[in-house]
Amino acid sequence: MKKIAVIGFGTMGSGISQVCVEAGYEVIAIEMEKSYFNRGLAQIKKNWNRSIEKGRIDEAKREEYEQLLTTSTEWEAIANANFVIEAVSEDIELKKEIFKRIDEIVNEQAIVVSNTSGLSITEIASVMKNPGRVMGFHFFNPVPVMKLVELIKGYDTTEETYQQSKELVESLGKEAVSVKESPLFAVNRILVPMINEAIFVLQEGVATAEDIDKGMRLGANHPIGPLALADLIGLDTLLFVQDSLYEETQDSKYRSAPLLRKLVRAGHLGRKTGKGFFEY
Repeated sequence: MKKIAVIGFGTMGSGISQVCVEAGYEVIAIEMEKSYFNRGLAQIKKNWNRSIEKGRIDEAKREEYEQLLTTSTEWEAIANANFVIEAVSEDIELKKEIFKRIDEIVNEQAIVVSNTSGLSITEIASVMKNPGRVMGFHFFNPVPVMKLVELIKGYDTTEETYQQSKELVESLGKEAVSVKESPLFAVNRILVPMINEAIFVLQEGVATAEDIDKGMRLGANHPIGPLALADLIGLDTLLFVQDSLYEETQDSKYRSAPLLRKLVRAGHLGRKTGKGFFEY
């Protein structure tokens, strides 16, 4: 396995591309328009410059990485990829369209995975001629820093696909956990309702935003408080994920806090807009 295709070059796709080239893989990244690469490439360059400043890599190593990373708007460029990682937005119909397109281009032996944080791998794989070569491959943000990857089998995922995917995770310097397919998988299934409950606590006036986060940092040893984490994730993204969990399970314990919905409607989405539960 030498060539990896990454579909989508947003925050996750660019981070995945970075760790893959740093592990020595050739990466071909695909986007709809050339301008969509600008932000991701700037972040990768910033990360490598920081690594040079700290003595982790030298200029020669950065040049080596740059040679391994190719960007393109032409889908045919992924034809020879051995492994394809889809990292587009969390829209099940969009992902299915992407997988149909991938199926028409890549060879039959290529493994195709989705970086979805909680959508059904079985449904995504259903559009493929061979769903056995599809599985979930969930990185965590920021990808270059976070060590975890959730590996999720769909209904038809083969053991060979799973083992090769696990080997790739390990070759990237990451650690894998195996998770059965279920809404939001394991980590987000626990994390997102915890954040939502923190929002209920704030909404009910039990404690201030500052004290809620301070309590979880100092009382539960969390590196960041749940409300600050919500702002970092993006309140619109958090609401979408929380609503998806509720819709999939129809369990009232997963209902979104009204305060979260109100902030999203007001356009206060967290760090990316300068205001959420805190101001930035």
